[in-house]
Amino acid sequence: MSKPIVALVGRPNVGKSTLFNRLVGERMAIVDDTPGTTRDRLFGEAEWNGRVFHVVDTGGIDPTHGGKTPLSIDSADFIDEIRTQAKVAIDEADIVLFVNDGDTGVTAPDLEVADILRRSQKKLPDGSFFPPIFVVVNKAESKERWDAAPQFYELGLGEPYPVSALHGTGTGDLLDVIVAAFPENQPEEEDDSIKIAIVGKPNAGKSSLLNKLVGEERAIVSPIPGTTRDATDTKIEVNGLPVTLIDTAGIRRRGKIEPGIEQFSVLRSFKAIERADVALLMIDATTGITSQDAHIAGFILEQWKS
Repeated sequence: MSKPIVALVGRPNVGKSTLFNRLVGERMAIVDDTPGTTRDRLFGEAEWNGRVFHVVDTGGIDPTHGGKTPLSIDSADFIDEIRTQAKVAIDEADIVLFVNDGDTGVTAPDLEVADILRRSQKKLPDGSFFPPIFVVVNKAESKERWDAAPQFYELGLGEPYPVSALHGTGTGDLLDVIVAAFPENQPEEEDDSIKIAIVGKPNAGKSSLLNKLVGEERAIVSPIPGTTRDATDTKIEVNGLPVTLIDTAGIRRRGKIEPGIEQFSVLRSFKAIERADVALLMIDATTGITSQDAHIAGFILEQWKS
C-alpha cells in the first residue's frame, strides 16, 4: 500500500513551507516573508520513528473576497487556483495539519479556513472524522506565544500543538502525534518509476503539457510567465509503466534571474534535471528556438555528462 499523506494547509504566511522543510529535513520549499510565495502543491518525504510518509505543502488559502485586499500579496492573480490546489491536497490527505500563526493569534481568515476544513471531513461509521485535522500553532518561539496557544481551541478542531518550525521546537511531539494517527505499518513501495522532467523557459507551456498528460488540472496554468515556482512531482501510469512527471519553474539566462524567490525556483529546476531519467525541453513554437532554449539544453547536457 502507498505511504500516508500529510497535507499542510492554512492561510498565507503562517509558516507552512518552513514547517514542510523542517518535516522533510531539507530546504525543498521556497521560504520568503512575502505572503503567497507557495502556489502549487509541493511533495516531499519524511520519516519519524521508522514510519515513512509523504508531506504536501500547499499555497495559502486566501479567504478574501468582494474587493478586499488579498492576503496573498505575491500571488494575488492566482487566489482561486491556489485554493483549488489546496482542496485537492486535503481530499488526498490521510492527515491534515492546519497551520496557524502564534504571533497574530486567531484571525477571521483562520476561522474561514477552519470552516473549509470541517466541511472537507467525512464522518466514519465509528463516529470519527476523516481525515483527522491537527491544529498547529507555528512561530511559538517565545514562552508568551507558547502559553497563548490554547486560544486556538476557538477554531473548534481540537487541541492546538505549539511549534517553532524555524527552530524545530515542539516538532518532535507533533510528529509523535502524527505517526500515532497513521494506520498500522504498511509495506513501503519502492519508487522505481521513470522520472521525466519538463523543462524550458518561462511561459513555454510546461504546466499545460503536464495537465494534458495527467488528464487533470494538476498544475496552475497562466499566461503570466513564472507561475510555476517549485518542481512538482506527479505520478501516472503509461501502459503499465510507472512514470513520474516533474513540472519545473521556467529557467532564464543567469544574467536575467532575479535574486531571491526566482533564484531558488531555478535551483529547484536544476535539481529536478539532475534526478530525472529523461528531460523534455519545451520550446515555444511562436518564438522558435531562442538563446534561452539553447542555454537550457546546454545545461541539461552538462549535468548528464558529470
